[in-house]
Amino acid sequence: MKLGMTQESNIIRRMKIKNHEQTIFHHLLWNNFIAGTTNAFIWFAITYWVYLETRSVLATSWIAGFFTVCNMLSALFFGAFVDHHTKKNVMITSSIGSLTAYSIGALIFFTHTGDWSDPWSWRLWALIIVMMGGSMLGNLRNISMTTLITLLFRDKEREKANGKVATINGLSFALTSVASGLVIGFLGMNWVIISSIVLTSVALLHIFAIPCPEEKLREDEEKKPMKFDFRGTLKLVRSVPGYIWLIFLVTFNNFLGGVFMALMDAYGLSLVSVQTWGIMWWCLSFAFIIGGLIVSKKWVGKNPVYTMTTLNAITWLVCLFFGVPDSILFFLIPVIIWMIMMPIIEASEQTIVQKVIPYDRQGRVIGFAQSIESAASPLTTFMIGPIAQYITIPFMTTGAGVTLIGSWFGTGDARGMALIFCIAGLIGFIVSLLARLSPAYHKLSKAFRDS
Repeated sequence: MKLGMTQESNIIRRMKIKNHEQTIFHHLLWNNFIAGTTNAFIWFAITYWVYLETRSVLATSWIAGFFTVCNMLSALFFGAFVDHHTKKNVMITSSIGSLTAYSIGALIFFTHTGDWSDPWSWRLWALIIVMMGGSMLGNLRNISMTTLITLLFRDKEREKANGKVATINGLSFALTSVASGLVIGFLGMNWVIISSIVLTSVALLHIFAIPCPEEKLREDEEKKPMKFDFRGTLKLVRSVPGYIWLIFLVTFNNFLGGVFMALMDAYGLSLVSVQTWGIMWWCLSFAFIIGGLIVSKKWVGKNPVYTMTTLNAITWLVCLFFGVPDSILFFLIPVIIWMIMMPIIEASEQTIVQKVIPYDRQGRVIGFAQSIESAASPLTTFMIGPIAQYITIPFMTTGAGVTLIGSWFGTGDARGMALIFCIAGLIGFIVSLLARLSPAYHKLSKAFRDS
């Protein structure tokens, strides 16, 4: 009888612990939603605003390049910082840094009395660098959230938690897509800056009230000098069969993905108004939410390595049709497919890391991976602006492309950018198929099953 009561009390205690962890997780999730939405809002809005003010494809591509260079250089430090500190302190630091950056940006913006049409203006680029720097600090939160899921959940529950994060990211993307277009179109950049300061302050105040569970050892660790331990991290990454292959696959994806980072907004804004572009992305972003819900309900399959590589090939295949034909309506179908796939791919990658990498090293491993993966995008974003401006756009407006493929592909500035989309999609699809057949794929799949 006593044994039965003990078992029942243990079950009740475990249920209470589980419910408590779920409550904490949901508070952290919504706090990250506020902060993440604000940071993404800045990214979208300043890109739209700079293009509309300067009409320079080079400027928008260099904004993307600056952001990815900073991510590359900061990822190792961010990862070590996350491993060395309690996750709540990391999130507080992230919000304070973003709030400081946005406040400096407000000072630069509101003290300027002239226009912002010169793409080479030092004041314009000072504003861009400060605001994008504040947005970039949100990456500290992303790394923290991935490691916290490892701490709070196990196995299938962990996969569902990854799905919830993807769903919230999709909701954030939905809000930032429409808000940035509408705010820039109807209210202006001044309201973007004011709202960023207000929302970041709300997230900062809220995080103080959330009890974030962390082992006592982490509090002791904070008293010690922070170490990057690059050699130890590299040794751990190499010890997981096939994991370095996964990093390089994502790196190659980012290399091609820089094409879309650099040109997507300029392409869309050449076809529709900024308000229409923002509303359209708001509608499309619900596909991102659907992808997150699929993960939270159906998980990512028994072998997330298979899930990730298969969907990766499909994603690049649909990219072939982003800009064919010259119609904003036809643009919607491949983008919807692409956006449903992305949360599932990201959740698959996170599940692999959470399974094969020890918890106390995950921040550094994630930072290491991000530093390599982010290194490819700047190269593309910095190159692709000049390539589009001086090669493919002239090719499809007054050059040989008008005669060769203009009759069915179309002509004009938008067609020059669309041509780059098609080439990138074809290359990505071929590489994804080759990766799926590689020995490293089978090694990582086995490592996941054995861990």
